[in-house]
Amino acid sequence: MSDDFRSGFVSLVGRPNVGKSTLLNQIVGQKVSIVSDRPQTTRTQVRGVRTTPTTQIVFLDTPGVHKPRTLLGARANDRALATLGEVDVVCFLIEANAPIGPGDRFVAARLAEVDTPVVLAVNKVDLASRDQIVDHLAEASGELGDFAAYVPLSARAGDGVDALLGELETRLPAGPHYYPEGVVSDQPESFLAAELLREQLLAMAREELPHSIAVTTDELEERETADGPLLVVRIVVRVERDSQKGIVIGRGGAVLKAAGTAARLELEALLGTRVHLETRVKVDPDWQRRAGALDRLGL
Repeated sequence: MSDDFRSGFVSLVGRPNVGKSTLLNQIVGQKVSIVSDRPQTTRTQVRGVRTTPTTQIVFLDTPGVHKPRTLLGARANDRALATLGEVDVVCFLIEANAPIGPGDRFVAARLAEVDTPVVLAVNKVDLASRDQIVDHLAEASGELGDFAAYVPLSARAGDGVDALLGELETRLPAGPHYYPEGVVSDQPESFLAAELLREQLLAMAREELPHSIAVTTDELEERETADGPLLVVRIVVRVERDSQKGIVIGRGGAVLKAAGTAARLELEALLGTRVHLETRVKVDPDWQRRAGALDRLGL
């Protein structure tokens, strides 16, 4: 192992919908975490890997820290906060176009309890004025804590991301390649397929549905066909009530079909192979409030 090579783990934390998943996808150059304008989209730790000739950063995209209303929400919070003392650097995201609120203060208070270096990223500068950005940086330094560095950026546009990476890389220890060259995520195909379908359903389904949808892959099957290799993915969409099942399926199956087609095309582009999605919708009453159900779903 060369002393010149630095590597380590960075946790992306913040309240819901501050742009953690968008930032991760921007950094690694492709989608490894689904994105939605609905809060609390990320439910598990999603790893993205960025490797250069001199560094390798393994990013953890954590669930947005929020006031939980269900056991699922409480577990998501626990997963996000558990990473703070276990990584080499924390990247704490807040929004440039929204006031600093109780959620930001709650995360900042948890960060103050650990010795891990914290870089504050003020995201969404493309949606804020210069005065707003300056005010946020000043307010954050005075109200949220004393951070190792302060970086304004736009995860969506990519502005300021290189500056953020520079701040993170200088705080990494000397270390090995944790992942081979070319790997951008350790998420299996089954997880990625389910998440891409969930992303599409979040975009198409009604406002009351997002936290009542769980999407899992039951089976992956590789087939050889006359047209070449085909990956068959069998996916189950779980909802909590019969009324939600109808919303997910849509009139004549239109919603589920459209979501499945969009997810399939994106998965084919990412994997470089033909994909066939088989989906079914199952009613699993109050799954997000039952420990046994969450355990079975890996949540």
